[in-house]
Order: sequence, then structure tokens, then C-alpha cells
Amino acid sequence: MKNGMNIVRRKTKEIKIGKVKIGGNNPIAIQSMVKVDTKDIAAVIRQIKSLEKAGCEIARVAVKDKNSAKAISKIRPKINIPLVADIHFDYNLALLAVKNGVDKIRLNPGNIFKPKEVRAVTLAAKRAKIPIRVGVNSGSVRGESSVDNMVKNAQDYIKMLEEFDFHNIIVSLKASNILDTVDAYRKISKLCNYPLHLGVTATGTSYSGAIKSSIALGALLLEGIGDTIRISLTEKPEDEVNTAKIILGALGLRRFGPEIISCPTCGRCEVDLVNIVKKLENSLASWPVGQLASITGKPAGHPRERVGQAGKPLKVAVMGCVVNGPGETKEADIGIAFGRKEGLLFRHGKPIRKVPADRCVEVLLEEMNKVYNKL
Repeated sequence: MKNGMNIVRRKTKEIKIGKVKIGGNNPIAIQSMVKVDTKDIAAVIRQIKSLEKAGCEIARVAVKDKNSAKAISKIRPKINIPLVADIHFDYNLALLAVKNGVDKIRLNPGNIFKPKEVRAVTLAAKRAKIPIRVGVNSGSVRGESSVDNMVKNAQDYIKMLEEFDFHNIIVSLKASNILDTVDAYRKISKLCNYPLHLGVTATGTSYSGAIKSSIALGALLLEGIGDTIRISLTEKPEDEVNTAKIILGALGLRRFGPEIISCPTCGRCEVDLVNIVKKLENSLASWPVGQLASITGKPAGHPRERVGQAGKPLKVAVMGCVVNGPGETKEADIGIAFGRKEGLLFRHGKPIRKVPADRCVEVLLEEMNKVYNKL
């Protein structure tokens, strides 16, 4: 199966999480984690709704006690995307989360590993028809935190679930070290056909974390490895979603609206291009999610695809001078190449008219709306 830049994705088993399907021929899904106390039901619902608006497709909550597990029954009916319970140490919390209507369970093989306890969770998940993620973390792995031992922990856990006749499985092997993360996923991808949830754990704040995650996940995604992704940042969860969208969009694996091309600026630039591009990006971020289509896409009925259609993305160029400006804008669907105080507007490679710098964002948005209204 080929997507985007001729990336041949690894063929995996299709798994359903609520209404979202992953693996198989399905798009790579974006996941994030709620960063408020799960017992604060109103705050959790607000944050998940904000994540939904940003383009998140699966949300995970920490279940650290019984009240957190019970809160799921009040949270789940108020949100539109699947809800995952993150369970550590106490298998009874997994049983309670299942009882309260969660869509998926994440178990850590490093702290829930007794066969009797794991069997109880698999039986409950099987009755509820929900999957279990085998979530291996280098920081809590049993034994040494080597790549081979991480892979062995995952294999042993998968084998135990399969012995309990449970095959509704998702797997992750996260480390804070980029090279270990890539190596672990490469190895497990050859040993099972279950969907893989990608992530680098504890990457830091948005700048360093986005770079680390882009290197690791980019390498794996280029090799066709990965069915869901979560960017772990010490920031608000919406930043995780936006970073994930950029990574997937840059690889051509998903489309989330217009692709903005802008020059880095130099001494030749005579307009405030930095603020112009920021204003354009901010304006696009406030558009209705369903409006972010591609020029060859058609509005889709699947809720996952409201955030972007497959096909050729709408390319918008904003260039600061006459060196590369006209060439880049001619190759874009819509573009502006600036001179001293105004820019020349291009549409599909043809110059249309001159536009004052202080009106360029407004004009670009008008031009994009014309394209979308024709879909």
C-alpha cells in the first residue's frame, strides 16, 4: 500500500478503537493525552473538546485511582473521539475503566505482569470488545532498559495475551533516547503484525521535543512503520496534535489544509514577512475544521477526515523578494511575491494583480475561500 511520497506502509491488522479504525488501510491516527486530573470531569471534557478541534483523533486519560476510573462514565458521553485509559500498577483500575465504558486500555508490562491479573483484564476487554495496548516504556521496563529487553518484554506480553485467546492488540515501545526508540520499533515491526503506536517519551518542551519526535517518528514513518502517533511534549496537549499534523503532512501521509511556503527572509526583504506569515497561519487555525480540504479532495463523510482530505494539498506561497519569489509563487496554487510595499498576487502560476502588504493576508484568505467553495 502506497501513500504520499511513495511510502510503502507496513501491513498490519485492523483494530477498532471506538469509531476509529487503525492499522490495515486506515490513515495514521493522531493521539494525545489529557493533562488535567481525570477526576476533574469538567476540565477533562473541556480539554478533550479543545483537542478534537485541533485535530486529535484519540484521547488518553490517566487512571490513577478508583474515582478516576469512575469518571470515565461521565466523560465518555460528552466527547466525540475514543477514550483510552492509561493503567499502571493496579489491574483492578483497568477492570473498573472497562466497566465504565472506556474504548481502549493501555497496560504497562513493567508493572502489571502477573498472569492472573492480565487474564482478568483480557477477559473484561474481550467481553467489551475493546483493544489493549501493550505499552512498553524504557523507564519502567522489567530488567535492563536495553532495546532487546524492551522488545522481549513486548513479545512476552503479546504471547501471554494470545494464550488467553486475546488478539485485539496494539503495541508501543517508547524510550526517551531517539536511537533506542527507532531500533525498538524496527525490531518489533518484524516480529508481529499488530498496529504500532509511535512515540518518543519525555522529549521536553515544544522546540526540543518537536525536533526529537520528528527525527525518530519521521525515520519510522518513512519506512512505513506506525499506525498511530503521539508527540509527548511538556506543553499543552494541543501543541502535541499540531506537531503530529505537521509531521504527517510533511511526509504526505495526511493532509490538514493548505501548505504554506514562505522564504526565511534576508536583507532584500522590505516587508514584515514574519508577521504576515504568522497572521496567515493564525487565521487558518481559526477556520472550521471541515473547511481544510485539498484542491482535489471532496468533503468526506468519515469524521476522521474532516481535518484534511487525501490528494494534492493547496499550496500557498508567501515570498519576500524578487529573487525566488516569482518562481515559487508560480509553482503554487496561490501566492504573493513582495517588492517594496506591495506584492504581486499569483493564481495557478499567472500574475493577477498587485496587493498592498497590509491587505495581503485578507486577499490570500479570499483566494483560498474561492478554491474551497468550488469543492
